[in-house]
Amino acid sequence: MQWVVSLAVVVAGALTIRPMGFGGRGLVVALLFVVNSAALLARRLPEHRVSPRLALVWLTLGVVAAAALIGLSSSGTGYLFAFFLAGHIGYRLETRPALVLAGFCSLLCGAVLYLRLGPGHELLPWMVGLAAGSPVLIGIVNRSHRQAVRAAIEAAESAERAARAEARTAVLTERGRIARDVHDVLAHSLAGINMQLELADALIDTGDLEKVREAHAKAHGLVKESLRQAQWTVHALREDALPLRETLTAMLASSGHRDVLTVTGTVREVPAQAVQHLLRIAQEALTNAARHAPGGAVAAELEFGPASTALRIRNRPATRPAAPGAGSGMGLIGMRERVALLGGTLTAGPVTEGPYQGDWQVEAVIPR
Repeated sequence: MQWVVSLAVVVAGALTIRPMGFGGRGLVVALLFVVNSAALLARRLPEHRVSPRLALVWLTLGVVAAAALIGLSSSGTGYLFAFFLAGHIGYRLETRPALVLAGFCSLLCGAVLYLRLGPGHELLPWMVGLAAGSPVLIGIVNRSHRQAVRAAIEAAESAERAARAEARTAVLTERGRIARDVHDVLAHSLAGINMQLELADALIDTGDLEKVREAHAKAHGLVKESLRQAQWTVHALREDALPLRETLTAMLASSGHRDVLTVTGTVREVPAQAVQHLLRIAQEALTNAARHAPGGAVAAELEFGPASTALRIRNRPATRPAAPGAGSGMGLIGMRERVALLGGTLTAGPVTEGPYQGDWQVEAVIPR
């Protein structure tokens, strides 16, 4: 629409502005018409391709040319160039320089007509020239609207980028959670199975088939338990609710530690996410106990305090040699990450005092 209006002003000027010719005043009027037309059509230049300083120079020259055309032309619509340029001044420039240049346009055009500097004063009253800069207000309003729209678009784009970043972070967090779950299940299951199979291999050389069968039976039991733990992991990944106390009791029993869970405080329902992480911490602690302290007694305590829930897994020193090979080092890191996600704390290390001195204890405390 702006392009059509600009062309309409140029066409109307070409048809009505007089005199125009190839000599004398007609040639000057024709040159001024060309300059005004170029200044008006330059409105279509993109803002990023025209610096504010260059725009100020171009519009100032256009205002001077428009005032000169009003004074020298004896008829026609030359005054329209001043009006439309003033409107674009408000759109293109900042408010303060726009108002100054529009005021200069009004004074210049009004002075040309008032002082009768050319035959144009016979066509228009000087008040029309004085009002030539008034469209700058329309331009300022349009510029403000454009800036508001641009700000809204940028805000929407920023919000979209933030949403994408948040979704990406959520995906990475979920991947980390799944990685921790898979690690915990595999480490707990495969470590126990590997231990029993190595024991069976060692017993074959002794010829004690009864103990070999016992080791294989334990390995088969661990395989079944691994399948059950895999099901627990699938439930946890699906965010199914698991009862904390009952599941922890079953987990301890399947690891060969029956009736070792002590529950203190008033039992209450724990959120599903907290249950999931506490079970995985218990699973990792039991895996570490079986790997590094085989044969050592294990005790577990679940404490429901007024402001927190605490899980403690303790194991006595090993009663038989530990299997060779170190862990991956990811177990303790995974436990700390899980507790951090719940806003709690985790400590792991030897007990240095009290009745459990010499035991190794993993303690996870999360807010209620």
